[in-house]
Amino acid sequence: MSSILQSALQRFRNLFKKTPKIIPFKPEWETNLLANLPIYGALPTELRARLNENISRFIPRVYWEATGDMELTEEMIVTVAAQACLLTMNMQGNPYSILKTIIIFPKVFVHQGESRGSGGTVTKSRHRVSGISYGSGTVSLAWDQTQHGGRNMHDGQNVVFHEFAHQLDQADGYANGAPILKRPADYKTWARVMEKAYEKLVERSSKGKVTLLDDYGATNPAEFFAVATETFFEKPGKLNKRYPELYEIMSQYYQLDPKEW
Repeated sequence: MSSILQSALQRFRNLFKKTPKIIPFKPEWETNLLANLPIYGALPTELRARLNENISRFIPRVYWEATGDMELTEEMIVTVAAQACLLTMNMQGNPYSILKTIIIFPKVFVHQGESRGSGGTVTKSRHRVSGISYGSGTVSLAWDQTQHGGRNMHDGQNVVFHEFAHQLDQADGYANGAPILKRPADYKTWARVMEKAYEKLVERSSKGKVTLLDDYGATNPAEFFAVATETFFEKPGKLNKRYPELYEIMSQYYQLDPKEW
């Protein structure tokens, strides 16, 4: 092995040795979160302390990047990390097992995608998005929409909750609206409740009726789970009243009860 290659490998090993598994939670982070995430201030003291610890563990686990001329700041990192960690605060292990990279765009950006038809025909598309979650382990977010969604905690619109719900859904390799559950027996109840609520949303949105859940959730079961997650955290009282079974299984999955905050 050449000395150049040996030197490169040693630098690579040293990089991982120096990467902390947990970083200290800074006092100024709390100031950022109280400004950008009112739901943070509504948390009971015990849950807030647990969330702070999860944030400190989450941040060094992933690679962070800002696009264009935008400077990546601690405010951006902590604001995104707090919302991602809120979803998994009471879960064991590393629920975001496939997550590797978080990319922050200044504002709504263009996503280039492609879909394959039943006959093998590939259709390419370009559309503007606030965020997107890839099964390869990357989440891209628009910072202006991230701020807006975090600061407006009762409108049922939160791009970080939405995209990180997709990451949880994609952890088993499939984006189908069924994340990894604790027990195999849980999937039967999950499927029954989610299908019932999904069909109700599809029916109401197709008739142009006002819906509690954003009608984007009628797109497919994966989008329904992501939209249901947004509603669960931002409109928990209304969701519990109108979709009690859906609220119950979401509460069991996330191991949280937001309507009590």
